[in-house]
Amino acid sequence: MLTAKEIRESFKEFFRSKGHQIVPSAPMVIKDDPTLMFTNAGMNQFKDIILGNKDAKFTRVADSQKCLRVSGKHNDLEEVGHDTYHHTMFEMLGNWSFGDYFKAEAIDWAWEYLVDVLHLDPNRMYATVFEGSAEEGLERDNEAASYWEKHLPSDHIINGNKHDNFWEMGETGPCGPCSEIHIDLRSEEERAAISGKELVNHDHPQVIEIWNLVFMQFNRKADGSLESLPAKVIDTGMGFERLCMALQGKTSNYDTDVFTPLISKIAELSGKKYGDDAKVDVAMRVIADHVRTIAFSIADSQLPSNAKAGYVIRRILRRAVRYAYTFLEQRTPFMYRIIDTLIESMGEAYPEIGKQRDLIMKVIKEEEDSFLRTLENGIRLLDNAIAQAKANGSTEISGKEAFVLYDTYGFPLDLTQLILKENNMTLNQAEFDSEMAAQKQRARSAAAVEADDWVVVNEGEQEFVGYDMTEAETKILRYRKIKQKKQEFYQIILATTPFYAEMGGQVGDCGTLVCGDDKIEIFDTKRENGIGVHLSKTLPTDPSATFIASINKDARLATSCNHTATHLLHESLREVLGTHVEQKGSFVSPELLRFDFSHFQKLTPEEISKVEKLANKKVREAIARDEYRNVPIAEAMNMGAMALFGEKYGDEVRVIRYGSSVELCGGTHVNNTGNIGMIKIISESSIAAGIRRIEAITGAKVEKSIDDTAEVLRQMAELFNNAPNLLQSIKKAIEENAQLREQAQEYMQERVNNIAKSLIQSATLVNGINLMTFTGTRLPEIVKNVAFAIRAQMPENAAFVAATTDVAGKPLLTVMLTDDIVARGLNASAIVRDAAKVIKGGGGGQPGFAQAGGKDAENIHAAFEALVAAIK
Repeated sequence: MLTAKEIRESFKEFFRSKGHQIVPSAPMVIKDDPTLMFTNAGMNQFKDIILGNKDAKFTRVADSQKCLRVSGKHNDLEEVGHDTYHHTMFEMLGNWSFGDYFKAEAIDWAWEYLVDVLHLDPNRMYATVFEGSAEEGLERDNEAASYWEKHLPSDHIINGNKHDNFWEMGETGPCGPCSEIHIDLRSEEERAAISGKELVNHDHPQVIEIWNLVFMQFNRKADGSLESLPAKVIDTGMGFERLCMALQGKTSNYDTDVFTPLISKIAELSGKKYGDDAKVDVAMRVIADHVRTIAFSIADSQLPSNAKAGYVIRRILRRAVRYAYTFLEQRTPFMYRIIDTLIESMGEAYPEIGKQRDLIMKVIKEEEDSFLRTLENGIRLLDNAIAQAKANGSTEISGKEAFVLYDTYGFPLDLTQLILKENNMTLNQAEFDSEMAAQKQRARSAAAVEADDWVVVNEGEQEFVGYDMTEAETKILRYRKIKQKKQEFYQIILATTPFYAEMGGQVGDCGTLVCGDDKIEIFDTKRENGIGVHLSKTLPTDPSATFIASINKDARLATSCNHTATHLLHESLREVLGTHVEQKGSFVSPELLRFDFSHFQKLTPEEISKVEKLANKKVREAIARDEYRNVPIAEAMNMGAMALFGEKYGDEVRVIRYGSSVELCGGTHVNNTGNIGMIKIISESSIAAGIRRIEAITGAKVEKSIDDTAEVLRQMAELFNNAPNLLQSIKKAIEENAQLREQAQEYMQERVNNIAKSLIQSATLVNGINLMTFTGTRLPEIVKNVAFAIRAQMPENAAFVAATTDVAGKPLLTVMLTDDIVARGLNASAIVRDAAKVIKGGGGGQPGFAQAGGKDAENIHAAFEALVAAIK
């Protein structure tokens, strides 16, 4: 039986023998494509070639690509782990042809590999072909069907509808029919009872699609019409985990050696046995699946966070923690201990996870710790909500409350439902669903983009000249209108452009496009599919004219200063802290720079000072920039350049050197370090486990910061009558202030105790309860302290009610009941909440102490009467 490693290598070797270039997997996390956060298909890294924006270096390519899907057909995150063959992260084995071979070879080679090389039973295989679409004016894909007829009987060739057998990149762009290969893994008895043909594409766990052959031959325009592509593309994708299942004779992906080492380790760590309990089994499958996704994402420099791709990773991680908590009874960090097993299984094919082992484990452990605390806090908040509902005589928790727990605190809905069930409570599910639907609608509205078709003005490819020029004569190649978030703007692609398009953490250039008196503002430049796209609120009067494209030189210089400063800071950090420091992210704009790096503890003020001094020493040395373009990647490595994990480099790269600082970089930089002026670190913080962030400013911003600080010091000196030793004067003032505050607190406490004593002495006996009342204009903190002072001095048979206003005239109601009175059935929270209606307010608290505010101070006396009446 072939192992997973052997299967992966056999695929690459087969297509190498067919003249394919074997390329490495692209990162799973996508950094420079605004339409995608993650690689969700093998074709993503070839998108520029497929769209015609870039020439193919090789016309035949094959690889094993790590992918991530958490939405779409069969990829609902909440379903992963409950069946046998769907995952978040998966490997996609694929082969591509860019204008070379087409349907005949793709089908013949797929058959040859599956049947002749892997020896899968041909009698168990089915192929689907596109049945055609009358509305699109497309006939059945008879060409593909004719090639399949060489290998399969006609009853194993199945017509598929547009949904299953017509592949599209998006609403617009390359598309075409596809042919899926399915395999029937059921027993002979099951196959005899029901034909596999009846179960294809019907979600049967043993009749599954293993390979999809996509024949890109059309381009979908914005109006929905199709046009033929000049260069046809083959794009195939085979699910590696499913192929292993078929070859290893298993009925579940999780029973293959892709997952069994992980599940065995989870069983060992949890003390549970896989196969004994269905819920435990689901939990183990969830964790085994999710830990792969999390580890590979971190290795690709995507840390868990509360935004965009980071939020997706955090959501996946927390789902795994929740299953470990609920079904494996894990109350301490657990998943990080599985990483060594994962590296042992997949580290050979994907060495990045081994090289990033320490970071992966530390980040996961800290995230587990954090979410376990969240679960504890969520349970406490839910317990309070349950107690409040029961006090009000209700057995139902509001869907809004549950949604706040879910959305704000990250508390899982199913755990809420489980705890409610244990307390004989229910959830208003319709209300929760309504809140969830509203949130999803807000997200859809925010993300919705309407794009017109490109209007082609001139043919040609874009040339970027921004490394050498700040303005250039150019023509518009094409443009289109975009509508997003109720705003309209235009995307313009220029033939020759000095505008740097946002990439690698550096913001895009802004500037102007001028032809005579016609001038339009370019407010940003983005990179889409490898091309610089210029954004403008307006179009030129004559788009076919010749223009002068000019960038904002001041903004570019400030950005370049900050970008070069990141290189100097990176080198200085490694020198001060150690060579374990690696860049994990950056942001460079004209205003400031952010630099994220691996380090496991907070930087001391002395370390920050050392880093600054080293970097500024290189600034003063005015080191000239050495720039090397189109350098083979191996040669760049030999020059000492560092390759960053999570970045995909081409065969040729650009190297930027300032003395001993050598980095692979596509950004803009100063001619020599002296142009920077000065570097000042303005903050240092943690953004994740093992990841620190510094923010810094350069040049004129540092000068302004120094001037501002000097002005503040001058004004402070004036406040202290220009004392010769300002620091000593400030220390003395702070000490004197602390002494005065302590004296004031002692006085206030004495006053509170005296008020409490006086109220106790004048207490009225009502129904056997010592009732004390408090009215008038009072500070809120005085009222609260008096209530607790009374409780301390009279711990039994005491009730305190207050109806007061503060100095601003805002009303406040307060009720304190001793524990024995609460035991009799009185509830301070319920009393104060009812009385607050009189002053148009609300509030609550605990059964023994509660407060409520309001808007109507004129009715404070009536509210007071309501409080007293409730006690009576």
